[in-house]
Amino acid sequence: MSDPSRTSASPARFGLTGPRSEEHLRATGWWSDGRPTEGAEPVLLALSRSPDPDLALRGVDRVREALGDGWSELTGALRADPVLRARLLAVLGSSTALADFLVADAGRWRLLAGTESVDVERFTPTLVDAVADLRDQEAIRTLRQEYRALLCLVAADDLAHVVDPDLPFVGYDDVASQISDLAVAALRAALTVAFAQTHRSAECRLSVIAMGKCGARELNYVSDVDVVFVGEGDIGVATRVASTMMQVAGQACFEVDAALRPEGKAGALVRTLDGHASYYKRWARTWEFQALLKARPVAGDEELGQQYLEVVRPLVWTAADRDNFVPEVQAMRRRVEEHVPSELVRRELKLGRGGLRDVEFAVQLLQLVHGRGDESLRITATTQALAVLGKGGYIGREDAVDFGRSYRFLRTLEHRLQLQKMLRTHLFPADDDTAGLRWLARATGLSAEGRLSESQVLLAEFRRHGNQVRRLHEKLFYRPLLEAVANVPTEAMRLTTKEAVARLAALGYAAPDGALRHIQALTSGMSRRSRIQGALLPLLLDLFATTPDPDGGLLAYRKVSEALAETPWYLRLLRDEGAVVQRLAALLGTSKLVPDLLVRAPEVLPMLADTEALVGRDPMKVGNPLRSAVARHNALERAVAAARSLRRQELLRVASADLLGLTTLRTVCVSLSEVWVAVLQAALDAAVRASGEARPARVAVIGMGRLGGRELGYGSDADVLFVCEPVEGATDGEAVKYASSLAETVRRLLGSPSQDPALQVDADLRPEGRQGPLVRTFESYRAYYRQWAEVWEAQALVRARPIAGDAGLGERFTEMIDPIRYPDGGLDAKAVREIRRIKARVDAERLPRGADPSTHTKLGRGGLADVEWTIQLLQLQHAHAVPSLRTPSTIRGIGAATEAGLLDAGDAEELKSAWLMATRARNAVMLVKGKPGDQLPTTGRDLTAVAAVMGHPPGTDPGEFLDEYRRTTRRARAVVERVFYDS
Repeated sequence: MSDPSRTSASPARFGLTGPRSEEHLRATGWWSDGRPTEGAEPVLLALSRSPDPDLALRGVDRVREALGDGWSELTGALRADPVLRARLLAVLGSSTALADFLVADAGRWRLLAGTESVDVERFTPTLVDAVADLRDQEAIRTLRQEYRALLCLVAADDLAHVVDPDLPFVGYDDVASQISDLAVAALRAALTVAFAQTHRSAECRLSVIAMGKCGARELNYVSDVDVVFVGEGDIGVATRVASTMMQVAGQACFEVDAALRPEGKAGALVRTLDGHASYYKRWARTWEFQALLKARPVAGDEELGQQYLEVVRPLVWTAADRDNFVPEVQAMRRRVEEHVPSELVRRELKLGRGGLRDVEFAVQLLQLVHGRGDESLRITATTQALAVLGKGGYIGREDAVDFGRSYRFLRTLEHRLQLQKMLRTHLFPADDDTAGLRWLARATGLSAEGRLSESQVLLAEFRRHGNQVRRLHEKLFYRPLLEAVANVPTEAMRLTTKEAVARLAALGYAAPDGALRHIQALTSGMSRRSRIQGALLPLLLDLFATTPDPDGGLLAYRKVSEALAETPWYLRLLRDEGAVVQRLAALLGTSKLVPDLLVRAPEVLPMLADTEALVGRDPMKVGNPLRSAVARHNALERAVAAARSLRRQELLRVASADLLGLTTLRTVCVSLSEVWVAVLQAALDAAVRASGEARPARVAVIGMGRLGGRELGYGSDADVLFVCEPVEGATDGEAVKYASSLAETVRRLLGSPSQDPALQVDADLRPEGRQGPLVRTFESYRAYYRQWAEVWEAQALVRARPIAGDAGLGERFTEMIDPIRYPDGGLDAKAVREIRRIKARVDAERLPRGADPSTHTKLGRGGLADVEWTIQLLQLQHAHAVPSLRTPSTIRGIGAATEAGLLDAGDAEELKSAWLMATRARNAVMLVKGKPGDQLPTTGRDLTAVAAVMGHPPGTDPGEFLDEYRRTTRRARAVVERVFYDS
């Protein structure tokens, strides 16, 4: 067997597509004669896994040129040392700025060799010792080189696992701590230089207090370092030292920002301890106490720094007692967000909606409010504070975990973006920046999933985390106020326009202007109704925010409220029954079907307070009240209107229970089917009563398809056959004419336009289809099926059962068709081939143009048609000998086939799982969109809502539902291929 490394290949095999890739590879000695040189393949494989292989290779070539004769040592080390290989290639493929550094000082590559991780304890000695005897520009130049070398080491450790997954993963918390510790070491080195240059260190004491991210040990790769100075002794000298330190650090490492000091940039750079205490006690504003939350002494006089903390820390934990404290913090967050350009608000990682500030402000507010009495919350790091808040019960554990996970993800993106050119940026790539998205995805460790490219996976993750942050921000940032409002009597509650704007901005509605108009319409005026709405809306806005479509939920709530404005109990029910409000919000924010039904069937609303009333009915008996109510009406139109009205109520009740997860799929399907049966029976009875005394025929309605199998969904038509039989003394012609009139009347009245879901009575499965008569006599059916029935008609009859009209006639009809659908001896080979041919034609021709066969619930691969045709074929072949197969139910048919040994248990389970999932998904589409559809949505809020209806928790990636659906139906399709086509 040949060595694959000696087979002719292309650099593209290793992700190298640049025009000079092969030239660079030959120059390194890793490529010759169209293939990797001996021992170079591991290097090239590592190169292919770097965030940008072409960029990494160019960096390698530049380092090679810079090293000259020293290249042989590095290339040998890269071949032999997997840690060096991963670290160096990860850095070169991620950062042009760090590549420039390694080219300028090429011998620094040795810093990345070896297996030891970053040792933060060495940061301060390394930097301070490097500048101990240096001054002015020489000190700055040396500090810059040594700082950048250590930063390169931190980045290499951070990125190495991207290139070599076997190397240790360094999490965000550790990386941010290392960067912060390096910044502290740089401040100490710069302070050493500053004191040396003033020559008067004995005349003052100076302590450097780190603020912001440096104080919390969560610094970025590129960031200003916020500080405050406290001094004693000669403050003039201390000020010169502090100023020099800022200049040295600024020119060598990073900008040092002292704007958080008392009075900001207008205030003294250095203040005494008493000066700080006096200012914070008398003049400090709320945001200044929020900033002090992260203060810690990091350089200079340790004792003075500790004394500073002892003075200011107690003041931090009294800030929440100030008047309007919480509104001021919330207003500050809104002002920050308002400064972000609207076109960038979704891409701004730091300040935008669902960005890092959403997490930080929410956490800090909770700390400042609850930390007054719980000292465990008096910590600086955001992720650690989240963990303590969750542990202490101040927020849900799951919320704390989700918030922390999303925060770490967004911070990691921020780190990778800043590493590219070592520039201070927080801007996520635009949706059409394919190259930027792909690089960022690879740098973050994301890979393609299924049909999603790396870029698409990154976009989905970014949006998911951003949406989750926004939702949790609102939940946590405003929840303390909502809990307080809940204790205030309804009459005292108000929701002003200003408060509504604030809440909408924080909740993240997609169309806040439209949402505001809805709120204003609901709360305008001084009526009792508007006051109750003003009390309800703060809670409802929060509840809608947890649904897949908050905007749609609020719009639907307005429509329902306006439609029921004169219903006296409506608002009282919402005000007094918390369960109704919560359930109603969940329904309106998920489904477009429910609000349309609710405005016409408000009597179902009180059931939301009573789970037993919502789901407690036997599905086989749901039609009984409908039949009884309709029987009381003599006028045909009124009887049918009553039937439609009661059907609407039952449809809403079943849909509500379904959406709230309170019922099973079987109960849903049986209930919907039996409601349809009751409507048909009631309409037929009313038509018979209206026809007068002369009744020349008995009429029966035979349910077909899903109606026959009690498997109807929300958007299913009623497939039926109409059969008649002349009474004594009447002719066949008279019977058919009478029965046809009844059938046409039922179809016309039930199918007339309405705001409710359509009531289409479909008789296309009758002999000769649409070309045949709507109604036949019993004997006409017998003659047709004996002489002319095709195999597809026999298949259609498998699910036939009598559902309405004359019961005796219906039973004799099913007895008559038994030999047709359960043929003695089963099907011959020709008939089996014909069924397979028809199925293949259906697969090829009936799938709508542009439909995705992997997500089409009816005709897609492994969907409803696949499963149902497979079971029906087994029934046609074997039901003559296996009585249990004589069932119109697909699920029961699967069970009977398994018990009879016609399906093995594993195959049966795959078919059952796919059928159940496709049926649920088809129902979910109708519930979410308010109109029937067989194609699952693959993006947007409709997908999120469908996934939620299917049981995927809020906040999870809805793509997981699509993956599960495709996985399940793919396995079922494999069974269909074996059982239907090959058996």
